[in-house]
Amino acid sequence: MQPICEVIKAMTSAKSVQQAAQELAQQLIHPQLGFVLFFCSAEYDLKALGQALDKTFAGVPLVGCTTAGEITSEGYARGCISAVGFDKRCFAVASCLIEETEPLGLVDAQPRVERLIAACRSRGLAPIKGHSFALTLLDGLSSREETLLAVLSAALGSIPQLGGSAGDDNHLACTHVYWQGRFHSGAAVLVLFNTWCEFEVFSTCHIRPREEKTKLVVTRADSAQRRVYELNAEPAALEYARLIGMPLAQLDFYHFAMHPLSVRMGEHYYVRSIQQNHADQSLSFYCAVETGMVLTAMRPVALLTELEMEFVRLEKRLGSPMLTIGFDCFLRRLELEASAALGQANQILRKQQVMGFSTYGE
Repeated sequence: MQPICEVIKAMTSAKSVQQAAQELAQQLIHPQLGFVLFFCSAEYDLKALGQALDKTFAGVPLVGCTTAGEITSEGYARGCISAVGFDKRCFAVASCLIEETEPLGLVDAQPRVERLIAACRSRGLAPIKGHSFALTLLDGLSSREETLLAVLSAALGSIPQLGGSAGDDNHLACTHVYWQGRFHSGAAVLVLFNTWCEFEVFSTCHIRPREEKTKLVVTRADSAQRRVYELNAEPAALEYARLIGMPLAQLDFYHFAMHPLSVRMGEHYYVRSIQQNHADQSLSFYCAVETGMVLTAMRPVALLTELEMEFVRLEKRLGSPMLTIGFDCFLRRLELEASAALGQANQILRKQQVMGFSTYGE
């Protein structure tokens, strides 16, 4: 018989880092605590918070990142810390840090993944294949997520992966991941979970192509910086503003959320969210863009309906969730706020035991 599995959810809105660490410890620490995953507002003194968490949870591994808003046991929140404690009787967890300065290729990634697998296998909880998933937290402003994730995917093989890009409360200045006692910028953390609990890695998308199938061709871009200077041979921000029928001066996060762009690959559309517009009328994106790419104008449909339908499907297969780890684009949250649907969304998140954060990409 398997032991009773404990996944404990916690949160604190204390502004003092010492008090915040103590409040999380009071909610999470128990004899079988084996790992803590947390998401925190970038408004904290991160150096002090890292030290406080390391001291308070001495001996317990912690991994986390800064956010563009948190998802707690009560739903969407801001200015706080959301955390989950994992029972070591049910979860074997191993992690490693990947620094931005490392030119990580498959030759480098493979032994890292093998070490994580070996660490989890040594616990003897469950076979690796079919009972493991990888979680990656990345610097949300590093502009290297796609490259890194492609390499990790090749190294992980059949092990599914999920994750999100750290945020900084929409300041777009500096984002951080946390590993072994301190916050790191320009880095990523790879975490391998092995468990006998049933799970599924899933995603939802609530946007569809506009009826008129409007296309924008990237005619000049800096792919390394994810910055587009021209769309359809016109200044990028000006052409985008024309497309959505808004004056250039009024472009903001809300319009980026309500008028997304995507790239088509096969039968599927993948969002290319706009990060910001610049004085030179260029646009920065959260995802990879390059000259010659064709972007399709999209429209949002009922976000919450799509989300509820996905959870219905999951419940039919898995039953009521013990935990849902959620990585949610912060533009979706802005869309919910603009449509006065945040309260309804919070009801769904509470019912489905969602803990996570608003990301700069997921």
